[in-house]
This record gives sequence, C-alpha cells and structure tokens, in this order.
Amino acid sequence: MKAPAILVLRAPGINCERETFHALARAGAAPEFVHIRRLLEQPDELARFAALCVPGGFAYGDDIGSGRVLAQEMKYRLGDRLLRFVDDGGFVLGICNGFQVLVRLGLLPRTQQRLEQEVALTHNLSNHYECRWVTLATMPSRCVFLPAGLRLRWPAAHGEGRLVARDAAFGQMLCDEGFAPLRYVDDAGAPTEDYPQNPNGAPLGIAGLTDATGRVLGMMPHPDRAYLPTHMPDWRRRQQDGELPADGDGMVVFRELVQRAREVS
Repeated sequence: MKAPAILVLRAPGINCERETFHALARAGAAPEFVHIRRLLEQPDELARFAALCVPGGFAYGDDIGSGRVLAQEMKYRLGDRLLRFVDDGGFVLGICNGFQVLVRLGLLPRTQQRLEQEVALTHNLSNHYECRWVTLATMPSRCVFLPAGLRLRWPAAHGEGRLVARDAAFGQMLCDEGFAPLRYVDDAGAPTEDYPQNPNGAPLGIAGLTDATGRVLGMMPHPDRAYLPTHMPDWRRRQQDGELPADGDGMVVFRELVQRAREVS
C-alpha cells in the first residue's frame, strides 16, 4: 500500500521538524518538508498531501505571543484552503507550538465550523517555562487517530500551555462532547489540575483538542520527543529487564495518523 504523503511545515523558529519527520517516516509515511513561504505562494500544494503537521518550536521567536505570527499568516492567507483541506478529508496535527498555532488561527476546536479562536493557551500558573515528563490519558473523543483508554508519558516543554475556555461551561462541553481527547492525570489516572502532574494548571486537565471532524488534533506535550523506546525515562531499566518495547509512548499518534491517512489516500 502506498505511503501517504504528509507535509511537515517549516518556518522561522520551528525546531522540532526533524523529530516529527523521522517519527512519520518510521510510521510508514512519506513526509516532506515544505517551508511556509512556499505554501503561502502555492496554497494548492496542500492537495498533494494526506496530512499537514505543524511541529513544535518557537515560530518567529514567539515574540508577540506563542504561535501568533504564524497563525495570522496561515489564517489570512491560507484560511479558506485549510478549511477545504480538512473538509475534503485531510488530517492536521499540531504539536506544542504547532498546537498554539492551530488554536490561534481557529482550526481547533472549531466547534462552529468557522475559523474563529474559541479558547486560549496562556501562561502557565507557575509563571515559568515547564520542562518535565507528564502522564496523560486518552479520553473517548471525536478524534479518529487517537484511541481512547491509553495511559501515556510524554515530555511537556512550554511556557504558555494553560488551555482556558471562555467560561467553565464551554470547557466542560469540550470534555463532554469529545473535543478534549487528552488530559493530564494524577497517579490514580484521574484528570487533574494539580501541579506538577498538570504542568500549566489547565482547567479540567485538558492537554489537547480535536475538532468536530476528528481529523485535526493538537496537544501541548511532545509525542515527537517520546516516539523511540530510548526516549522514555526508564528505558535503561526496562532494557536490563528485557522489557524494552518497540516504540516509545509517543509513537501511537504517528502510527494512527499514518494508518488513517493511508486509508483515505
């Protein structure tokens, strides 16, 4: 079966594109780097791809807010083309800074089927950059490439990761209606707002969002830094015990995305 072509976006300040590229290739995709300038000049390039990935980093230095400049470029010069891409069956993945971009341009959670920012990703309650391993649970959701019922350990690395809805009722709706497929959990596996299990203080422990179609997914923690078994913090002990798995915890996202993309390619 043909490997699905997946666009890995490059832009000034993005710095996780190589990890994302390698994880997708390892999952069986045919990833290709495309610079934002090329995409802005030739928006119909999207039609060649089954999926678009916006990697992590600090796009344009995050100088006026995390992901803001790249989000505005994409919204006002690619907005209609992005909506058509998703509505025609394309997939989108945004990781950390990429998630911030998707939220700011309005592609997530897009509950009303238009490009309008509905939630904010604001400063961590700790008031500093958090770089730590966190435990996540995947919840029953609309997302078609993130199975429910998983317990995952991924590293978080962000200063503006606290997802805040316009009000408590809207935040609860995101959880109840399947727009929040990833949540920070405590040692008992319950969604938590407590630090440090929740590194940013996001209400309801929301760590990621999907959209109404289920084909767009974004998250603050980094599956791209946990896709190899040797990325995991306990890999040496597990290797000594003969229990080293084939994949790290982050690989499930890339494998599931590639599988869904292959089915529609």
